[in-house]
Amino acid sequence: MPKKRSGGGLSATQQAAKFLGVSVLAGAVLAGIALPAAGALGLAAKGSVQSFDEIPANLKSPQLSQRTTILDNRGNQIATVYSRDRTVVDLKDISPYMQKAIVAIEDSRFYKHGAIDLKGVLRALNKNAQEGGVAQGASTLTQQLVKNYFIEEAGDDPTKVAEATQQTLGRKIRELKYAIQIEEKLGKKRILENYLNITFFGEQAYGVEAAAQRYFSKHAKDLNLQESALLAGIVQSPSRYDPVNDEAEATKRRNTVLQRMAEVGDVSQAEADRAKEKPLGLHPSKPRNGCITATDGAGFFCDYVREVFLNDPVFGKSRQVRAKLWNKGGLTIRTTLDPQAQASAQSSIKNHVYKSDAVATAATIVEPGTGKILAMGQSRPYGFDKHETQINLSVNQGMGGGAGYQPGSTFKPIVAAAAIEGGKPATQQYSSPYQMPYPSPVSACDGKTWRNDPRKPAKLTNENTSEHGPYGMKEATAKSVNTYYVQLISDIGICPVIDMAKKMGVERADGRKIDQAPSIALGTQEMSPLTMANAYATFASRGMYCTPVAIESITQKIGSRQKSLQVPKSTCSRAMSEHTADTVSTLLRGVVEDGTGQQAGLQDRPSAGKTGTTDKRYAAWFVGYTPNMAGAVWVGDPAHRRQMVGITIGGVPYDKVFGGAVPGPIWRDMMAGALAGKPVEDFNLVDIPDDNNGDGQGKGRGGDNGGKNGDNSGGLIGGLIGGPTDGGTTGGTNGGTTGDTTGGAFPTPTFSLPGNFIQGQTNGGTNGNGNGGQRG
Repeated sequence: MPKKRSGGGLSATQQAAKFLGVSVLAGAVLAGIALPAAGALGLAAKGSVQSFDEIPANLKSPQLSQRTTILDNRGNQIATVYSRDRTVVDLKDISPYMQKAIVAIEDSRFYKHGAIDLKGVLRALNKNAQEGGVAQGASTLTQQLVKNYFIEEAGDDPTKVAEATQQTLGRKIRELKYAIQIEEKLGKKRILENYLNITFFGEQAYGVEAAAQRYFSKHAKDLNLQESALLAGIVQSPSRYDPVNDEAEATKRRNTVLQRMAEVGDVSQAEADRAKEKPLGLHPSKPRNGCITATDGAGFFCDYVREVFLNDPVFGKSRQVRAKLWNKGGLTIRTTLDPQAQASAQSSIKNHVYKSDAVATAATIVEPGTGKILAMGQSRPYGFDKHETQINLSVNQGMGGGAGYQPGSTFKPIVAAAAIEGGKPATQQYSSPYQMPYPSPVSACDGKTWRNDPRKPAKLTNENTSEHGPYGMKEATAKSVNTYYVQLISDIGICPVIDMAKKMGVERADGRKIDQAPSIALGTQEMSPLTMANAYATFASRGMYCTPVAIESITQKIGSRQKSLQVPKSTCSRAMSEHTADTVSTLLRGVVEDGTGQQAGLQDRPSAGKTGTTDKRYAAWFVGYTPNMAGAVWVGDPAHRRQMVGITIGGVPYDKVFGGAVPGPIWRDMMAGALAGKPVEDFNLVDIPDDNNGDGQGKGRGGDNGGKNGDNSGGLIGGLIGGPTDGGTTGGTNGGTTGDTTGGAFPTPTFSLPGNFIQGQTNGGTNGNGNGGQRG
């Protein structure tokens, strides 16, 4: 005896035979329903049979795209993102009214027929013949489910979507064969459940749970009669019957559904009539999709999480594969973001820099020893309006950021670490004059040598004329003495510094290699706040560098089960000895105790850090740490056009901005709040004898800035052009430190360059003018 289908009616074999036995009628019916063109009615029966037999027999239900939820490290929701706003629910979690309403209006004989309703086909054929066109369709819920499967698989590919919805006889036949298979395997309840979860209800809502939330701000299981009728009526034409935009049309359609429910016996006529008299009762909620909805200014961190997912091979072999997984959604992503640290960062930023200011700020906090990103914020919110941006000012260009910003003197501790690791004592002294030419020659990597131009040597200065040595490393670091650090890098060579930077994860934000020139000691290479915060975390963790991570765990919802996905882990490696790291921490304690970073010092716990300001004050920094947190704060014009001279920031006027005056207090307040209630830990300090210059020379407090260069300072040209050569002599042409056309501290090329070769990129990054001599 032939096997009966779970939904009742003919078996798959019987139904196929009946279909083929009336091939002429079926061809006409299918053509008449699917194709308005009269010519299709002449389709040969043999062609129909052949097409039907060639279709693969195994249709797999697609994994429905759902919303992805991003959480902080305590499980609080940061944002929801989705390709299609959908939350899959079981049939038991869908109101019985909703189940009856959709069946009544879309396929009232659903429980009486199989995959195809032959009575419905004949009825539709007769109706279409009377109307002279396609006035009525005959697709069952099962056939509609198959069609939605094809649309879901097509995703956002317009070509595939067109193929999935094209009005052709071939698609209709394919749809029918798969419908027969689904009826055989799933049964009526599962088919209804899948249909209610996959179908589109308009207003970005896919599936009945999302629709219930969108229109009524409630769960699908709580829908009443009239609400269920309204949603069921939308399905036929989501734009036409959209209750948000056309209440009158939606009301008519709802009442049609209610009447149909009464006609098929789902409710009494009296119940239907009472429901018709009630208002729509809309309580809509706005679609909340994407990182723009993130809480506590975490939109940029949310966007960074997405970039990590799309770029890391752990989530798929190719970006296309990873993007498909992301768009499918259904993910719960628990991140490293600490809500206390994030709230403190945003509060400090808001208090010190307004979003409408001419300049912006970005700040990042990471955890030493783990690489976990605890906070990421900026003064210009995530968005599309005035004073908003989609560029993440805290990260590298390849991860959604700009081209970076010159870190100025915050790079000097990396030079110190390279020197100490190579055997230089922290008491190392240099003459450190107020002004000097760059020492030459200086050894670089791969046997190359950097040479200054002896004819017009590039020069540099300290901030104040009172700053002249001799200095030892301790005082030179506290005062951020430029000439000391250029003498230091010239002594040890450029390559040890580049190697140390690499070990600490320090790289240019635009992806280019760090230039091999002694000027890198003054922070001429564009970096991102995340890079600098994570580099300083290496000092805090006593020499262990850990790659930054933003994701702790991911689970993916597949049907009713949860699957854990592999996530990228932080890789930790020793960048320097504990002694070297402890020595640098001792040096940087001096910066916040009696050096350029006194305004950044924390009151209730030990801290260390370094200020940095670039020439002409295009950027100012403070990067610092405690043993349990490291953070970086940058302030400047993302387009690298506005000099921070005679400027008002956060309602406070400044004659000149430097690292200790604006970024420093932001860092202090941010870290104080982030660390509140956390254990107070101390550094492992080393004894560094105080410098003894004898005559008190150079004791004046240095600033964090440049300000000695003219309008046309030489920038990075000294590093790019007067850089490493094999015994070459090409150097700069503009030395000096004053005047309208003097070159700052770097040579200028003797040939012309394309306009943006030195200037860099301007869209959210920095023009990279690289004015000579970065100040502390």
